[in-house]
Amino acid sequence: MTFDPKSLSQSWPLPAKPRPIVTFGAGSIVSDAHLPAYGKGGFPIAGLYDPDYEKAKALADKWGVTAYASVEEAAAVENAIFDLATPPAAHAKVLSALPDGAPVLIQKPMGSDLAAATEILKICRAKNLKAAVNFQLRFAPMMLGLKDAIAKGLLGEVVDFDVYLALDTPWQLWAFLEGLPRIEIAMHSIHYLDMIRQVLGDPKGVHAKSIGHPNHKMAQTRTTAILDYGDRVRCAISINHDHKFGRKHQACEFRVSGTEGAAYVQLGVNLDYPRGEPDILEIYPKGGSDWVTVPLEGTWFPDAFVGRMANLQRFASGEDAELVSSVEDAWKTMALVEALYQSNAAPATALETLPQ
Repeated sequence: MTFDPKSLSQSWPLPAKPRPIVTFGAGSIVSDAHLPAYGKGGFPIAGLYDPDYEKAKALADKWGVTAYASVEEAAAVENAIFDLATPPAAHAKVLSALPDGAPVLIQKPMGSDLAAATEILKICRAKNLKAAVNFQLRFAPMMLGLKDAIAKGLLGEVVDFDVYLALDTPWQLWAFLEGLPRIEIAMHSIHYLDMIRQVLGDPKGVHAKSIGHPNHKMAQTRTTAILDYGDRVRCAISINHDHKFGRKHQACEFRVSGTEGAAYVQLGVNLDYPRGEPDILEIYPKGGSDWVTVPLEGTWFPDAFVGRMANLQRFASGEDAELVSSVEDAWKTMALVEALYQSNAAPATALETLPQ
């Protein structure tokens, strides 16, 4: 049987009757990803709120929507889908102001640590919020295609999952991160960890080391981790955001191998960020004799944001039975992040000393 690369699913179905979106936050992620994605998906945008009203007003005017003067005014919009593009420390306050039962998308991470994630989970449960976390990499075209290939048995049983990054990340674009105690795993690799969880499930345990670099003051920008899935599956993560030696040997990729096939993914947006390079998905299918390139129908930014919002909208209307990355599931990704930081803080196994 010949593999047709165009047969893989790469997009999420749109809701029949999309509800208006109210966004909290007016930062670059909103202007560069959220609003363009919602416009592309045909979702109506009611307006947005930011503590910096002038900033919110300028962005709202650009999109022809309302700039709200307070959290309470934004939360009062009827029949809305609420979109929290807020810092982790602000999530709980905004969630508490939303009407009970409201559909809401929460920016990752789900709090600054597991304790904060637990507080957010309790608020969502108490208010019966239809709440999901914005782990939108799950909805990127190349990742939907990868998961479809795995589901169709094109790789056989997945036994190896490698995440490898060696690139030059412009940390100066996020100056607010300087001074924070947790950066690389909590703010960046959390996407990859969440994706691994969706494919492989929860690991039995972890080993990790995450460090900074002598050339800057960010807490961590380099991570090595092993996720323990027992004796059949090997999962390794190698992240270096400080490979500043030209494009030639830089990389941002997943290599997923099965017993009968394999997949290669390039996450292009991180290469030459923020311009980025193309995403790539290649499959070596079961029974095949060479790699096959899958023509991609979109990119991580902004198409994954369209799919992420589409699933929440469809779940709120009853069109989707499952809310992907619900707060219940996202809490488990936060627990994985916490375990990695605990491993990082624990002493390594010491070597024996040379006998006298």
